[in-house]
Amino acid sequence: MDRPKPFTYILLFISAHFFHHLLTALVVPLLPFIRDGFGLTYAQAGLVVSAFTLAYGIGQLPAGWLADRIGPKFVLTVGIAGVGLAGAAVGLSIGYGALIGFLVLMGIAGGGYHPAAAPLISAAVPAPQRGKALGLHLIGGSSSHFVSPLVGVAIAGLIGWRGAFVAISLPVFVFGVALFWILTHDEIRARAGTRRAPTGSADAAAEVPTRPSVITVFLVMTATVGAFTGSVIAFIPLYLVDVFGASEQAAAVFLSAFYTTGLWASPLGGSISDRFGPLTVFVILAIAIGPLIMLLGGAPHWMAVALVMLGVGVTLFVRMPVSEAYLVTAVRKKNQSTVLGIYFFAGMEGSGILTPILGHAIDVYGFRTGFAGVGAVLTVIIAAGCIALVVLKRTRTAGSLLA
Repeated sequence: MDRPKPFTYILLFISAHFFHHLLTALVVPLLPFIRDGFGLTYAQAGLVVSAFTLAYGIGQLPAGWLADRIGPKFVLTVGIAGVGLAGAAVGLSIGYGALIGFLVLMGIAGGGYHPAAAPLISAAVPAPQRGKALGLHLIGGSSSHFVSPLVGVAIAGLIGWRGAFVAISLPVFVFGVALFWILTHDEIRARAGTRRAPTGSADAAAEVPTRPSVITVFLVMTATVGAFTGSVIAFIPLYLVDVFGASEQAAAVFLSAFYTTGLWASPLGGSISDRFGPLTVFVILAIAIGPLIMLLGGAPHWMAVALVMLGVGVTLFVRMPVSEAYLVTAVRKKNQSTVLGIYFFAGMEGSGILTPILGHAIDVYGFRTGFAGVGAVLTVIIAAGCIALVVLKRTRTAGSLLA
């Protein structure tokens, strides 16, 4: 039997990414419904998001480790079918405590997807096309973040937010089981470390790792961008409802439209990364995101919010394939899922920690001051990271000259 072409694999994982995020993308757009249902403060509403985000981040670490050791198909199945089961439980929860608990369970299950998927995709295509392939894969996640708020809010308007979780959990679970069957009967032999690339080939580059200090600085920078941006996005629906007088439905549509940016920005970012190098592209994006968040806090009208969020969306969705492409190139193949697990863990944990803190700041100082503060702190951290990368590069150059 002929091995499927790389594009077939990419289509499969675009679909997998779509179903994985159908439920994970529901929490933020349904937050106004959940907030009203339980009578929550902004800090308590932030904890709803953090319960999932923190658990989602923690789940990346064991998932990445397991994917490197037992293969990805079992981890991927939990990352999709397991999310479906936990999402149904979220919909069946009655009290605030039960809601938090099942969101934690959904997050832990969801941690299995990304660390296992990225190495499979990168191994299924030629090395010069990795960025493009990873960018195309993100179309699935962007599509579900577009579809899920619209469908979820529509269902919530008819039968409540609990009904939305239960209804959407069924197709997610079914696809997870189907994906396991496909990976079992038409195995993608791309497990990290299962085949050695010829010496001198582009694939062999992954066997010559980048200095750990450079990878560490990069991980800190990209995780910080993801964490700060994620915490801000979590409050966009409430920002529109409470400051600009939008309805819950309109806020969900706005958030859905925001995620359509990923449909074109992620593939574009991956292609740019293949051409100019992922580290260079990432640094440019990272420098821009802090000032954009500060502008968000000063937006006088929802149209201004839309323009700023367009810029935030471009930087966010280009950053994702760029970061993954850099890591799968810089790290040994046998450790790729583990390091990717650390990457996803750090960004999601940071977002989970920052979201209730930002919520408390909004409770005390308001949205505008909260967003401005987040943008300023992020700008300082990224500036420090850029300086560290320059110093490390000069140190390596000097060492090479002395050798």
